Amino acid sequence: MVEASSEGRSDEEFLGRPAEQVGMRRHGLFLVAGLAVADGALQFDDAAGRELPGLVRHALGLPASGRRRLRDRARALAEVPDTGSPRKWRPVEQYPPGFGSLLVRMLALRNLGWSSAAKVMYLMSGVYVSAATIGQVGRGVKELDAELINGFAAVLGVPAAVLVDVTGMHRTVVSREQPAEITETAALLWDVRNLTAAQVRHLSHGADEGPRPGEVRPSGCDKEEKTE
Repeated sequence: MVEASSEGRSDEEFLGRPAEQVGMRRHGLFLVAGLAVADGALQFDDAAGRELPGLVRHALGLPASGRRRLRDRARALAEVPDTGSPRKWRPVEQYPPGFGSLLVRMLALRNLGWSSAAKVMYLMSGVYVSAATIGQVGRGVKELDAELINGFAAVLGVPAAVLVDVTGMHRTVVSREQPAEITETAALLWDVRNLTAAQVRHLSHGADEGPRPGEVRPSGCDKEEKTE
């Protein structure tokens, strides 16, 4: 639950501007500051997380105008599912304190589990790691290096230099700037974090289409399809 600051403003309001200034989402800055993230920000459809690599692949193949239209469509669908519930961390996700766990929890804020995160990281940065490696980073078993920092920066949409400062790796040489298609796709991942699997599939299959006036959400987006 978000608590009020001494000046009468909530932590969310207080940290909103600093988050924008450093290129982070405010919930990510909550994690950096050691503050609890509101339950409403943790309502995810786990099955939707498995659809995200496909959506990223489609988005990266679009021109800039197509990605903008795709984000418009995503934001139109971005309502927390009525059946959603706060994410429950599995025992394997009970990470010890550390910079690696901080970055992996930032992935989790985007509904990215280990496997999906590894696939998305490769698509967006060319950094190839296994799902197990993502887990090892979270548990502090795998040390962070420049390649991993660049990979996380691409997926999170956070400047690599900011992650270097957050993790204290000041001597690490990282990429200075991400291409526009990467930052736009990272923003899309944030836009769709609370969508259902059916909604994400709808966006992926219609990724090259622009929004239509008065567009009606397809029935498949209103009720989640059962997947194993």
